Amino acid sequence: MVKSLFDDKVVLITGGTGSFGQAMTRHLLKNHKPRAVRIFSRDEYKQYRLSALFRDERLRFFIGDVRDKDRLRRACDGVDIILNAAALKQVPICEYNPFEAIQTNIIGAMNVVDAAIDSGVSLAMTISSDKAVSPVNLYGATKLCSEKVFIHGNSYSGRKTTRLACVRYGNVVGSRGSVLPLFLNQRKAGKLTVTDVRMSRFWISLDAAVRFVCDSLATMVGGEVFVPRLPSMKVVDLARAVAPDAEIVAVGVRPGEKLHETMVMAEEAVHTIPWEHGYIILPESFNTTVKRPYAGEHMPEGFSYASNTNDWWMTTEEMTNMVNQYEAQGPGHWQE
Repeated sequence: MVKSLFDDKVVLITGGTGSFGQAMTRHLLKNHKPRAVRIFSRDEYKQYRLSALFRDERLRFFIGDVRDKDRLRRACDGVDIILNAAALKQVPICEYNPFEAIQTNIIGAMNVVDAAIDSGVSLAMTISSDKAVSPVNLYGATKLCSEKVFIHGNSYSGRKTTRLACVRYGNVVGSRGSVLPLFLNQRKAGKLTVTDVRMSRFWISLDAAVRFVCDSLATMVGGEVFVPRLPSMKVVDLARAVAPDAEIVAVGVRPGEKLHETMVMAEEAVHTIPWEHGYIILPESFNTTVKRPYAGEHMPEGFSYASNTNDWWMTTEEMTNMVNQYEAQGPGHWQE
């Protein structure tokens, strides 16, 4: 049997009671042989529910906040791999609470990097967002900063072997605050609201996000941003798939919202290479001569990867199947 990257390793997941953390924990316990999976989060009730859900002796629970560097360092003692999924991510809430978003998403990322290096962690990966690309809202700006913190954090590791990288992907189907559960709730009244009928988004399932993070961890050398190939979907088409007979009302784009999302902007093309799972954005300044286990010609000048110019679109049948799967599994499987 081929040995897994996670076998006999201690994995720490910050924000571990969220939707990604739960899905990753399930994946690690079911498909790998980690020595321990440490869940680091602020909510003791969610930790209690998670422990009851999995009932696995390899699970460890740490109450803490990524804003608290001392507590984070304690949680990192003896850890081999860190997955940083702790974030404030609701766009309107981040807009009106900028100090809080900065403390968690930027200062928290800095604390994770410091704790990883100080504790001799081998690999650390942060979960970013397509909203980090040319950000127009505070949430996107904080995720851009957290990417930079992780990428250039490699320069601070010195002689230690700690390596840090990022994954950047689109909207997670059915996650807390996302549009799918909103549409399903509005369907009861027969009227669905969309902000603009032109709006498009990238979509990824939780399971696909977990697999992509695992593939990225197995490939990373340090300083990369990994971007998956994902399908696009018009939000209004999703509304029609949820409720074909309902009235659809356009209410206008909200503050800090884009019509379309971009995962690789044109300015990044010159240091982006294709990868079997998507794209790898190489670091511009960190370890530019380091030997990397992958190769590829850089994308052509002017290349960008955006939801409205994507060549892969979800069909109506695929959207309907996605909605049916969400309803069959129940919101508890998807939401944070």
